[in-house]
Amino acid sequence: MTASDHTRIPISVLDLAPVVEGSTPAESFRRTLELARHAEELGYTRYWLAEHHNMPGVSSSATSLVIGHVAGGTSRIRVGSGGIMLPNHAPLQIAEQFGTLESLYPGRIDLGLGRAPGSDQPASRALRRGLTAGGQDFPELLSELRGYFDPSLGTAAPGVRAVPGEGLDIPIWLLGSSGFSAQLAGELGLPFSFASHFAPDYLIPALHLYRSSFKPSRHLDKPYAMVAINIVAADSEAQAAYLATSQQQQFLNIVRGRTGMLKPPVDSMDGLWSEQEKAVLASTLRYSIVGTKETIKTRLPEIQQETGADEFIIAGQIYDQEARLKSYRIAAEAVNERNG
Repeated sequence: MTASDHTRIPISVLDLAPVVEGSTPAESFRRTLELARHAEELGYTRYWLAEHHNMPGVSSSATSLVIGHVAGGTSRIRVGSGGIMLPNHAPLQIAEQFGTLESLYPGRIDLGLGRAPGSDQPASRALRRGLTAGGQDFPELLSELRGYFDPSLGTAAPGVRAVPGEGLDIPIWLLGSSGFSAQLAGELGLPFSFASHFAPDYLIPALHLYRSSFKPSRHLDKPYAMVAINIVAADSEAQAAYLATSQQQQFLNIVRGRTGMLKPPVDSMDGLWSEQEKAVLASTLRYSIVGTKETIKTRLPEIQQETGADEFIIAGQIYDQEARLKSYRIAAEAVNERNG
């Protein structure tokens, strides 16, 4: 059964804890908690934060700490990582950190794992030191990590126990933008999330690979796929398009190999990008919905039908906090109205 067979599809939040131009990381954490509380009130399923390094516009580098900040300031919504870049860390440390989070906030913590560095090459070298730089050891690291939570697997380091962590049932998700994690998630019977909000090219093949390689496990009896999309919503198409220029500027900088804080929106991107860059961004951001509530009610079911997504996780890089909160409210209202 695909998600298109269900009457309701869950929606969640992917937050990069953006530092907007003229602001500070401290302010971004305040904004993140405000959005998380807002999302909880609106009925979003989970609130995930992503690990990135050496990026002035992203403040969630110490991801476990920010997850604790959000979980401590909310009461019901699931909180987790989208994701922790496992090759940056010793598996024991992640087991202990997430064991601590699950012990503090039982039944509310998700552990989403990726194998990319979440950084540029200098930061990757600084983080990983002697570890394999390309993430080739990800399956072994994952096996060790899972062994700390479940000693019966026999894959933890001999004589080492994760306290807290051991015996806790923390949902582990694999995240990816290619087929590697898709196939691994399928073979292990784990839920899978695809980063189509910035890397859409392999979305459909990866979902097919995940589902075709899926083996039921004690975690899941059938595949569960979450698809990441961008949504920028407002009361008018013109206002949404205006707000979305902050996201476009951010991705334009990434295309050019630059990083920076999230910039204010502009009246037009003309003059800021070349025709080639415009085409690249249109392709990169094609799993984006920019518009009104009606736009979302039309486009989201189309993406669901195309992907068979069991859940959507929504990113929204919006400069103004009030507009950001409103965008997530409009998205939730659109989903709820369509679900009846």
